Amino acid sequence: MTTKAPERWLRVDGSVVSCTESVKVLNENWHEACDMLQEMFEDAVLLGCGKEAFRAEFRRLIDGLDCDYKELLQPVEAKGVKGD
Repeated sequence: MTTKAPERWLRVDGSVVSCTESVKVLNENWHEACDMLQEMFEDAVLLGCGKEAFRAEFRRLIDGLDCDYKELLQPVEAKGVKGD
C-alpha cells in the first residue's frame, strides 16, 4: 500500500502550503486515513466484498464529499496582513 503523503500540499492557486503546522496536520490526517482505510478494506474482503467493488464504493464516497467552507485564496499565515 502506498501510504506516503503527498510531497507537497497545494492551494487553489497552485502554490505550496508552506506553514509547518498546516503541513504537519495534513500529513497526520493522511496517515490516519490510510491506516483506517486499510483496516476497513481488509475487513471488507474478509467479510466477502470484492476488492474492486470496495474501491469503487470508496471512490464514490470521496467524489461525493462536500465542504461548506470557502477555499482560502491566501495562506493561513497571511491572515491579518494589510490588504485583507
